[in-house]
Amino acid sequence: MQLIEQAKIREAVLMILEAIGEDPEREGLKDTPDRVARMYAEIFSGLAEDAGVYLECVFTEEHEEMIVVKDIPFYSTCEHHLVPFIGKAHVAYIPAGGKVTGLSKLARVVESIARRPQLQERLTREIADVIMKKLNPQGVAVVVEAEHLCMSMRGIKKPGSKTVTSAVRGLFRKSAKTRAEFLSLIKT
Repeated sequence: MQLIEQAKIREAVLMILEAIGEDPEREGLKDTPDRVARMYAEIFSGLAEDAGVYLECVFTEEHEEMIVVKDIPFYSTCEHHLVPFIGKAHVAYIPAGGKVTGLSKLARVVESIARRPQLQERLTREIADVIMKKLNPQGVAVVVEAEHLCMSMRGIKKPGSKTVTSAVRGLFRKSAKTRAEFLSLIKT
């Protein structure tokens, strides 16, 4: 984020503290606006990134079988309440033409897309779409499981409840057998 945006965030935090009846000058809150501005710059850093750049690093390898990276931890922020949702993503693709990417690159895609005000459904779809577009594989599958603090700490107050979303492209959409193999692999 640019400095001017951080200044706007600091000002907004001051107004929020005053609106809830707090004294922004008290010792524990004096530096809070600056801390929040720096935190927002970090947790929303995905807004300034093209997640596809991570998939520009490819290797030629004669492998056209499923590649799965599961249990990729992430945190994101619900765009409806600006409260975190935290979970894990499972990502699979089937390379085409011997075009594979580094395993860590898939985790970087998840992280980049999660670091935006987000909806879990969009997060799941965007991960699949970026991989499909950049690697042009035979297929992509993504499953995201997350706990939404907007459901856990407010509203219905159901901590521990998880939301699961999926997105399938290419061969994973066309073949129930391929999709079932992916699902069995992420359950182990």
